[in-house]
Amino acid sequence: MRDSPLLALIVIIAPLSFAAIGGAAAIYAPLQYQTVEVMRWLTAREFIDLFAIARVTPGPGSMLATLIGWKVAGFWGALLATLALYIPSSILCYFVAGAWNRYRGTAWHTALEHGLAPVGAGLIFAGALALLRVGEMGPLAWVLMAAVAGLLTFWPKLHPLVLLFGGGALFLAIHFAPL
Repeated sequence: MRDSPLLALIVIIAPLSFAAIGGAAAIYAPLQYQTVEVMRWLTAREFIDLFAIARVTPGPGSMLATLIGWKVAGFWGALLATLALYIPSSILCYFVAGAWNRYRGTAWHTALEHGLAPVGAGLIFAGALALLRVGEMGPLAWVLMAAVAGLLTFWPKLHPLVLLFGGGALFLAIHFAPL
């Protein structure tokens, strides 16, 4: 598989497509592991850089897969990585949507919804931890992440800009604090 990066991109990204149905944050940890640790296509720093680019550009956060595809195999890598991420989950959603709506309100439907919520939250948390670990963040970043998680647990409707500016102000205050 190492001889064919295009095939490797498909084999790695297509299965992640099913975990990314609720959002790309659920696949950051396994995507980082596969591309940095297993395949060694990227360094940890390159992964963080591509992640940052994917987050600031317009469009979905899953553009990270496209950028990784571009880095690995140019235009065709970007195209195949994008298709591998969107096509499998789109096909699954198309077929599951009919059954999902037909059985809405039943006991198993409600149980499945309540059971999948913590799974999704766990995947997003794993992605955040993977980014902090790969980015070699200091203890302040870890404490800030825990504080933000706590704040969002108790106040889920807290506006993200409040958290963004609060975190930025905290880092600035500590960085420029007199010793």
